[in-house]
Amino acid sequence: MMNQILRSIQDTEAPYGTVVLWWMGQMGLIAKAGDTVLSIDYFASPRASRQYEAPIPPEEMEGIDAFLGTHDHVDHIDHESWKVWARTNPGAKFIFPRAHMEKVLADGVGEQSAVGMNDGESVQVGAFTVHAVAAAHEFLDRDPQTGLFPHLQFVIEGNGVRIYHAGDTVRYEGMLARVKAFGDIDAALLPINGRDAKRYRRNTIGNMTFQEAADFAAEIGTRIVIPGHWDMFAHNSGDPYAFADYLDAKYCGKVECRIPKVTERVIVPCRLR
Repeated sequence: MMNQILRSIQDTEAPYGTVVLWWMGQMGLIAKAGDTVLSIDYFASPRASRQYEAPIPPEEMEGIDAFLGTHDHVDHIDHESWKVWARTNPGAKFIFPRAHMEKVLADGVGEQSAVGMNDGESVQVGAFTVHAVAAAHEFLDRDPQTGLFPHLQFVIEGNGVRIYHAGDTVRYEGMLARVKAFGDIDAALLPINGRDAKRYRRNTIGNMTFQEAADFAAEIGTRIVIPGHWDMFAHNSGDPYAFADYLDAKYCGKVECRIPKVTERVIVPCRLR
């Protein structure tokens, strides 16, 4: 029997002019345009440090057209789950930074399904086009020999709608211009957990603070923003309501903040361009 949440996703219509999103916790996102379904940074494996179980267990995830991972941390590229999905979703593409190709192939993903990407590259998956942009988590960390970036963010276009998934990143010089070059963003998922001395002492590298994320959301001109990376781990959390309050106070409602419950559906319509 199909997982009820997954059945709801499969049954949801996403006609031209809309993309439907489901926030899966942390930086997990499912996006649907037409009949194409993408899973991005979905962390599904059991882990003692999780604050709640995965809404769709790994073995119940099926009918996905592509699994995207922004970088090689367990809550973004979940290797144990990717091993399962390589078997249960044989037609799916796996999209990730090419710097991690060896590890992904070791998960059992076939060479024809493994789509390693680097900054500035694009790939088509059904109704979606996925564009890769380098991320700085907390540094760009470009390999000087290969030119590969280990951390990416994605601009995803489909059905006339443009979605921005920031992965894990801090803001770096030129990042705003690179994201804006794709055009108006309709919805964005941004990390808000920040960085501080306590995290550094635990060897936990950081992301944008909630203030930085709010400013970036406003500057890229997104209509809808979802705060992420605040709910999964107690030791690396953030306050989405402080984010929403700061965004509203500084930008006077110009950007709509959504703080959805896990698996709550968010319908993103296209705008007149």
